[in-house]
Amino acid sequence: MAQVTRTVRLQTGEDAAKLFGSLDRNAKMLEQTFSVTLVHRTADDGEVLVLSGDEEQALLAEKALLYMRQAAEKADELEEQTVRYIMDTITAGQGKELEHFADDCIAVTIKGKPIKAKTVGQKRYVDAIGQKTIVFGIGPAGTGKTFLAVSMAVKALREHKVSRILLTRPAIEAGEKLGFLPGDLQSKIDPYLRPLYDALYEMLGVETYQKYVEKGIIEIAPLAYMRGRTLDDSFIILDEAQNATPQQMKMFLTRLGFNSKMVITGDLTQTDLPDGQKSGLLVATRILSHIDDIEVHEFTERDVVRHKLVQKIIQAYEKSEQAAAQRAAERKNRRAPQPGTRYIRKKD
Repeated sequence: MAQVTRTVRLQTGEDAAKLFGSLDRNAKMLEQTFSVTLVHRTADDGEVLVLSGDEEQALLAEKALLYMRQAAEKADELEEQTVRYIMDTITAGQGKELEHFADDCIAVTIKGKPIKAKTVGQKRYVDAIGQKTIVFGIGPAGTGKTFLAVSMAVKALREHKVSRILLTRPAIEAGEKLGFLPGDLQSKIDPYLRPLYDALYEMLGVETYQKYVEKGIIEIAPLAYMRGRTLDDSFIILDEAQNATPQQMKMFLTRLGFNSKMVITGDLTQTDLPDGQKSGLLVATRILSHIDDIEVHEFTERDVVRHKLVQKIIQAYEKSEQAAAQRAAERKNRRAPQPGTRYIRKKD
């Protein structure tokens, strides 16, 4: 195929520096992904980036650069994760999804860092939380399910849309019993609630968080403590919901009060319930997804925003589980009698 040249215009040399990244990290990643050459030049009418390579690949690289420029305009630094996500999405032929994914700032951390959606899936999740009363966020580790939900809760509190935040999760162990841990009940359940503490500390700071807890503005408790309550004017988050039983899930959902919002997060591939026990998250999403004002949002491995190896680990496990399921199905088919087969019972 013919070699072509594509040009992307910039406003200043600083724009090029942000796009290229530290030690030209982003530029090298783009060149390797699309097999193109990227050069920064100063023309008579301004700064330009020149792409050279195969016509099809150069066009894809140009699209990636345009979306990278759009993301760079809304951030102090163009993060490696954002660049990699843009390139993966372009390569998968889903570039149009990138048009608005990084538009809005959700909230600001205690250190002044803006929180934004880093993938299309995260953007849709955040939009659903803003629009719906109950949202289920289901997906693998590292997709930001809990952190984004906490960010939206803090935003709602700051904007006086709710008067308190309530966070809960089932106290289900993954191989370790609560009774083996030292201390009183609060000490025993704290390890299971730690991810919620961490998210709140980052959004509010430790001092503000403790002050809100003392005033009852923020409450973190095990799921069992929700029974018998009606939660009005609250932003309620149920984390690790795959470990809730169907009875617990029904109990939790029926706590919803006036002017309240619920977000339920979980990963159905990491259930710690006893063998044979159905997950309340699975049951709830199956029977409630058709109800107005309830949305079930599913993340994929492409929404993982942790280390790039996390995404590869998730993909490897999914591939292994699919292969195991296929082998099990094949063994079952081999054991099943063929149509028309007759069995003759031997005489003694």
